[in-house]
Amino acid sequence: MRVIAQVRAHKFTGRQAIFASLAGAALTAVCANIAFYLPGNPVPVTGQVFAVILCGMVLGGRLGALSQIEYIAAGLMGAPIFTGFRAGSLVLAGPTVGYLVGFVAAAYMVGRLMEVRETPTFHYACLAGILGVAAIHMLGVAWISIWGGGTFQGFAAWVVGAVPFIGVDVAKVVLAAGLCARRP
Repeated sequence: MRVIAQVRAHKFTGRQAIFASLAGAALTAVCANIAFYLPGNPVPVTGQVFAVILCGMVLGGRLGALSQIEYIAAGLMGAPIFTGFRAGSLVLAGPTVGYLVGFVAAAYMVGRLMEVRETPTFHYACLAGILGVAAIHMLGVAWISIWGGGTFQGFAAWVVGAVPFIGVDVAKVVLAAGLCARRP
């Protein structure tokens, strides 16, 4: 806990910022492959949301978002770091593109919300994380409704792309907030 608080309070130099954002990208890559699929759902349950929210909370808005951009760029360039150890631009044709974009938005949003509080409480960190998860789900569901054509439209897109993940994503937020925030 003390290490994370020290990281949050530190103003990164150029090299440190690069290392910190690459560490965030690596954490996201590892968490991408802690995954399983629900029956009939093209979107896996992964540990990525935990990594994204934690990166935002620890690194702040800009570096948190940069860590997710680096994660996506490395995967698109061929590093087998997407869920299922996939890589390359073919991932852009799949159902998870909206979530990947949502990772960048969520890390930035959560990071900025954490930056405005000198010592964010656990409850504040949970709220910031839940708002980040909402961004991930909104962008993910929007893409699923496009990707799925007529199969996943409107409410069906929400049922497939968000509803099954809400409980586990809230648990990931609570875990990240527990690591990053002071107790009330």
